[in-house]
Amino acid sequence: MSNVTKSPLIAPGADLKVQASTFLRDSIVWIEAHWLNIAIAAGVAAIVILLLHAMRRWAMRLCERGEGIANWYSIIGRALAKTGNFFILMVALRLVSGYANPPAMVTTTITFLFTIAAVFQAAIWVREIVFGFVEHRTASETHRGAALSSALGLIRLLVSIALFSIALVVVLSNLGVNVTGLVAGLGVGGIAIGLAAQGIFADLFAALAIIFDKPFHVGDKVNVDGVGGVVERIGLKSTRIRAFTGEARVIGNKQLLDKEIQNISDRHHVRISLTVGVAYETPPEKLLRLPAIMHEIVEAEPGITVARASFEGFGASSVDFVLLFDVPGDDWPAAHAVRDKVIVGILKRFAAEGISIPYPTQTAFTAAPDGTLIYPYPDVQPVIRMDLGDDPSDAKEARNPG
Repeated sequence: MSNVTKSPLIAPGADLKVQASTFLRDSIVWIEAHWLNIAIAAGVAAIVILLLHAMRRWAMRLCERGEGIANWYSIIGRALAKTGNFFILMVALRLVSGYANPPAMVTTTITFLFTIAAVFQAAIWVREIVFGFVEHRTASETHRGAALSSALGLIRLLVSIALFSIALVVVLSNLGVNVTGLVAGLGVGGIAIGLAAQGIFADLFAALAIIFDKPFHVGDKVNVDGVGGVVERIGLKSTRIRAFTGEARVIGNKQLLDKEIQNISDRHHVRISLTVGVAYETPPEKLLRLPAIMHEIVEAEPGITVARASFEGFGASSVDFVLLFDVPGDDWPAAHAVRDKVIVGILKRFAAEGISIPYPTQTAFTAAPDGTLIYPYPDVQPVIRMDLGDDPSDAKEARNPG
């Protein structure tokens, strides 16, 4: 862009009336000498203005082409629809000014005003595109509460301040103002504010990360630190989760993103695990048929798939069998209902096949002083030998009173 400070509108120390009269005289001479060029330039400028207005109307129709703010047609259309009349006028004058051969002061004035219009118009376009992008990313939020609206409002404020501050610095730089100190001051002030409120800004940017990255939404079931609940509200500083046990958990956004979050609502399926013990007395041929039996029991339920059905190992009282099956969706109550049906189906099928599920049992034997085992059942009266001395004849027999 041209640096207009080298050609000031009014010379320093000059009389204003003299400058005005000189400008008026030069303008009259210019009009008399170039009236045809001026007329052609004015016609071309009018055509340019009409074309730019037509483009703005097309942008408005483009904005209406999409539904609300959920697509890029409306984002681009809304940005172009914010084109100002002053910018349109200055674009037309800037395009035709060279053909009309205006005085240097007129050329300088047009260049200066075009610079201002272009810089602030660019800031407006960028702001609208950023706003549209943010709203496009959050358009799928079905629960757009006050917190999300506050976050979007804060984003609008910060973006507007940043863009128009940059535009102002650019304009001042083109006016010849030394903006180095201003930029340095703004930078130092921004750093000081950031250090003073780094905790608040950390939670704020974490909230924006949640909004854009969408690890979860309001209403999703999540698990954080082993505690499950439903997301009730995503705020600028904290997120509120209603635990399944009833209490409300309020977690800072930064602290929340530093943890592992399990989004239960995005669960593809629920995996159920069952361990079944089979008695050691079960015939080997039935044990070999056990995986197929488990498949038949589980797959009798529609949509349920078996992930694993195999023996796990030798238990203390049984041969252990592990059954894993998947229930589609994320509905835990529905998955547990299927699990109950499978358990009942296993009991019925095992009863029909003559396969027993043993209770954990343990038999204790009592030994006599001479090492003879005393049978532990009450209906049997074992003999207890009592050695009263070295002479075997002194031994007496006694019945266990049982």
